[in-house]
Amino acid sequence: MIDNPANLFKQISHGVYVIGVTDGKRENAFTAAWVMQVSFQPPLLAFSINPANFSYQLLQASKVCTVNVLGQNHYAIAEHFGRSGLADKMTGYSWQKAQTGAPILADCLVYFDCKVSHFTDAGDHKIAVCEVQDAAWLNAGRPMLYNQTGEMDGSEKLY
Repeated sequence: MIDNPANLFKQISHGVYVIGVTDGKRENAFTAAWVMQVSFQPPLLAFSINPANFSYQLLQASKVCTVNVLGQNHYAIAEHFGRSGLADKMTGYSWQKAQTGAPILADCLVYFDCKVSHFTDAGDHKIAVCEVQDAAWLNAGRPMLYNQTGEMDGSEKLY
């Protein structure tokens, strides 16, 4: 048995992101910390998503998304998009449209516009492997790290 797994796993360095999704009609976004580059050629990113969430339905329907890198001053944004079941979750934030049609968070540091290559099972989540279609800097700043978010995601009780 692992003593204090929540604190130990938070020491694995990774950032905090908002994943923007659409099905062409509806849009949503969610906070993610399990994101990584998995290939140079083609440029691929992978992220973990809970298949029970509304965002997964939209992602499955369209197979497009954006990965928006949050800065250290974006704690409130991470917290907002980490909540489930909010009506009009996108309201109150500035959005742009990516080439794929997925929403880009205008306040992010960097965005990656992606098409899903494939999904794979990963325990209680799915892994979306995505080919990057476009990417750009939008704002200056330093990326937020997952361990800087404390218990925002409630992960301690999940272990």
